[in-house]
Amino acid sequence: MSGSAGLSLRAKAECRWDLVSLGEVMLRFDPGEERIAVTRNFRVWEGGGEYNVARGLRRCFGQRTSIVTALADNPVGRLLEDLMLQGGVDLSHLRWVDYDGIGREARNGVYFLERGFGLRGAMGMMDRGHTPISQLKPGQVDWDAIFSQEGVRWFHTGGVLAALSTDSAAVALEAMQSASRHGVMVSYDCNYRPSLWKNAGGRQGACDVNRRLAPYVDVLFGHEGDVAAALCEASQGPPWYDDASYGPMAERILAEFPNIKVIATTTRRPRTANRNDWGAFAYAEGQVTRSLDFNDLEIFDRVGGGDSFAAGLIYGLMEGKGIKWSLDCGVAHGALAMTTPGDSSMATLSEVEKLMLGGSAAVQR
Repeated sequence: MSGSAGLSLRAKAECRWDLVSLGEVMLRFDPGEERIAVTRNFRVWEGGGEYNVARGLRRCFGQRTSIVTALADNPVGRLLEDLMLQGGVDLSHLRWVDYDGIGREARNGVYFLERGFGLRGAMGMMDRGHTPISQLKPGQVDWDAIFSQEGVRWFHTGGVLAALSTDSAAVALEAMQSASRHGVMVSYDCNYRPSLWKNAGGRQGACDVNRRLAPYVDVLFGHEGDVAAALCEASQGPPWYDDASYGPMAERILAEFPNIKVIATTTRRPRTANRNDWGAFAYAEGQVTRSLDFNDLEIFDRVGGGDSFAAGLIYGLMEGKGIKWSLDCGVAHGALAMTTPGDSSMATLSEVEKLMLGGSAAVQR
């Protein structure tokens, strides 16, 4: 099947999965309106960049998705499993690792996140060392069986997974190479996290890994003008791209990595922690496309907005809707995801389509 933006996807009927993601899933502790250091109550959610994309495609867009990940087999791991089961993402590729009782060998990742308000920005604190997925090694997952025998249309992973360990980057590379051999579309979200690369080469370390993976990428995601910097381009452009700068930036990347067919970048201009301008650009088939814009968007919880954008854009491309429709779908889905708590989208397809057409926030009765 030929999709939009020059993508050629495998037929839906010959594949068990529309999308398979590779990534870490953590337990998020949310103090609500309070701060981490003083709260006495937390609400918990499951979350992880690559997982959020699979969940959004399943819950909002009705696609068949699965996650390749690993958890330590203890009550926290089983809580994460239960949360993921509620999200509808298939867990047949979830690997369980024995727990030694105190987490010396392997432990499930957790993170704490304050949403921020007004002039106080959101703040996250990670506790994700020695997680099972970071210890996954090449050869432990039969990627050829997943992509060929089960059948997959689209594979998604990103810079968060690749940053967890040297082995993680190697597993991502192994998976992307297998996907390419079997005609599976590959998307990669650069998703640079300074905390993950602090002791692994910083920005330069991330760039080195991204450049090893880039030759196998069909759709490249970035955010806030970060996509050029993610590949160590000498000229990293302005903090947020505009119409004039986006095309030349994309062309320079494609001159080095001609396999990339679509580059998609969200743009977020924070006015306050909970009021942002929100939009996106895409480059495909020699043209720059700009999404609809949400200026002064009110935000309840900004985490997961970029992942929901990716899910919406991937859905549009898989359905052959065209790059403009796909881009607007991603931006609308991301905007809606930021109006609810937690990492994952709670939106419906009808809500996304209504917002794409300029729907209001009036009460629905």
